[in-house]
Amino acid sequence: MTGILVLAGTPIGDVADAPPRLAEELTGADVVAAEDTRRLRRLTQALGVQPGGRIVSYFEGNEAARTPELVEALVGGARVLLVTDAGMPSVSDPGYRLVAAAVEKDIRVTAVPGPSAVLTALALSGLPVDRFCFEGFLPRKAGERLGRLREVAEERRTLVYFEAPHRLDATLAAMAEAFGAGRRAAVCRELTKTYEEVKRGPLGELAEWAAAGVRGEITVVVEGAPEKGPEELDAVELVRRVRVREEAGERRKEAIAAVAVEAGLPKREVFDAVVAAKRSVP
Repeated sequence: MTGILVLAGTPIGDVADAPPRLAEELTGADVVAAEDTRRLRRLTQALGVQPGGRIVSYFEGNEAARTPELVEALVGGARVLLVTDAGMPSVSDPGYRLVAAAVEKDIRVTAVPGPSAVLTALALSGLPVDRFCFEGFLPRKAGERLGRLREVAEERRTLVYFEAPHRLDATLAAMAEAFGAGRRAAVCRELTKTYEEVKRGPLGELAEWAAAGVRGEITVVVEGAPEKGPEELDAVELVRRVRVREEAGERRKEAIAAVAVEAGLPKREVFDAVVAAKRSVP
C-alpha cells in the first residue's frame, strides 16, 4: 500500500493556535519534511512533543531535488508530514511540487487545517470578504511590480498580498499609483503576535506611514475596484454609436435600443438625440 501525504498548518505567531492534531501528526509521521528544521525544533519543544520519524529539510532551495525522494517514501508506504515556517504549506511556501507529484502517483493527500495569514488578515481588514483573491508576493523590481499591479487594477474582488517589511513603502506607493491613492487598504503586521497591528486607510496615506519604516511579517489587503456606473455620453457620441450600428446593418430602432443599454439611458433619450441631429442637418 502507498503512504499518505499530510499538509499541516503551523502557527503564524502564537504557538497556542496550533491545532491539536498537529502534535499527533508530528509524533506519528514516518518522515517530517520541514521548511526550517531549527524552527521545527522550537515548535516541537513548545508543544512538548518528540517527532517519531526522521526529519528532513524541504525549502525553496532544495524543493525540486528532494521531491522525488519524498515521493519514493510515499510510494513505499510512508506517512509524510509537511510543515512550513508558518501557516499552510503551498500557500506562498514550499509544497506545491510535492502535492502535484503525489497526486500524479495516486497517493492520498490530506491536511491538518491551521492558522492562515491570508484569512486572518482578510477578516481583520474591515474590507469586503465575500469575494477575494490571493496574489502572493509581488515582483521585487519596480517596473515588474507596477506592471503586475496594473493587471489587476480593475479587479472587483478584495486583493491580498504578502510583502517584506523593507519593501512595504515602495509597494504601497506602487499600489497607490496603479489603483489610485484613495483606494482603501489595510496593512496587517505581526498577526497573533505580541505587537500585532492593523493599520487601515487610503493607499496614499498608508504609503506615507510606511515610509518611516515598518517591521515584522506583513500582509496587505486592498479593496477591490469600484463598480463602474453607466457611461456618461453626450448627444454627439450617442448619435455616432447609432450610426455605426446602422452602417453595420442594424435597423435604427434596434440600434437605438442597443446604444441605450450600453449607456444606461432610456431609449427615448437616445431617440431624441438622433432626431435632433437629423433636424440640424441642412
